[in-house]
Amino acid sequence: MTRLSVNINKVALIRNARGGNLPNLRQVAIDCEEFGAEGITVHPRPDERHIRYSDIPVLKEVVKTEFNIEGYPNEKFIDLIIKNKPHQVTLVPDPPGVLTSSEGWDIPNNFEFLKELLKRFKNEGVRTSLFLDANPDLVKWAKDVGTDRIELYTGDYAHSYESDKEKAIESHIICSKLAQKLGLGLNAGHDLNLDNLRFYANQLIDLQEVSIGHALISDALYYGLQNTIGMYSRLLKKIN
Repeated sequence: MTRLSVNINKVALIRNARGGNLPNLRQVAIDCEEFGAEGITVHPRPDERHIRYSDIPVLKEVVKTEFNIEGYPNEKFIDLIIKNKPHQVTLVPDPPGVLTSSEGWDIPNNFEFLKELLKRFKNEGVRTSLFLDANPDLVKWAKDVGTDRIELYTGDYAHSYESDKEKAIESHIICSKLAQKLGLGLNAGHDLNLDNLRFYANQLIDLQEVSIGHALISDALYYGLQNTIGMYSRLLKKIN
């Protein structure tokens, strides 16, 4: 079964809006796991508009399933990973100032930088993942550069799902088969939701993890956090 990692960035965004500690991010992470999440994802950005760097050691202390930190690898981010050693680091090519992560790595043009950085993280005992567009050529590059896993960017899939879901998922299926053949772990994320998640998870080969934040937290406003996590978790069960 594919693991559900809950991205709690939007919870931190609400907290920061009032400058206090409501909602309590630490307690939300604990509760998400209690409610069935199999991982917690955060994406600290340089402006700390949601997750703060000071949140990381607090969350590292309480997360009992899998702690995934994603972000752009500037020096501050690299130091954060080395000091806190999450279970997984997901490298995302979103420089400071962008609203959200909307594309994957151009590995050929960043090959030496990524190769050395991935090696450094792996030497620290941190599993590595690269955020990629669903392009088979990039999957091959990911193998060569030395990452443990890839995370397929699913924003384009989500955008095209209603008009032609078969076409929208085609390249993702190809990439999943290739990743399995090459021995790469497979994650996915961005704009997955209650409408498009089951089809996606049921079509891909050996999808190990999805990270979902914006849609899940939005749904929780209506359904409650515990019920919403259960709804997403049930969608990840394989159907024949």
